[in-house]
Amino acid sequence: MTDTRSSVKTATVVWPTLVYRDARAAIRFLEQAFGFETTASYGVGDVVDHAELAWPGGGAVMLGSVREGVAQSCQSPGAGSIYIALDDPDSLYARAKAAGAEITRELTDETDYESRGFTCRDLEGVYWSFGTYRGAQSH
Repeated sequence: MTDTRSSVKTATVVWPTLVYRDARAAIRFLEQAFGFETTASYGVGDVVDHAELAWPGGGAVMLGSVREGVAQSCQSPGAGSIYIALDDPDSLYARAKAAGAEITRELTDETDYESRGFTCRDLEGVYWSFGTYRGAQSH
């Protein structure tokens, strides 16, 4: 018999990490286009050694500038794909579009898994998907 009880905790323990050529511009964009809030940012001048951006609904991402000697030095800038669950994708879609996000998948209702959402790219090419789907355990 398989134990199907969830071991999911409620505290943020998954931190997607990204690198950007212009991390300071990326931070401004993520705040303006998506509503992230910078909770920490370390670095000098144009270089961001480490930044943490919180998502208002819970969760966060870490990011920094491209530079040698860090764990993500083998990661290409602009690489990655992140999905964020939210209640109102329509409002965020309008906000992201107004801020210059490249919409790659228009607002769509997914009947297979009961979600509404869209996908876009930020200024350096990272894919950001937003939708109402909160995972299988929410159904």
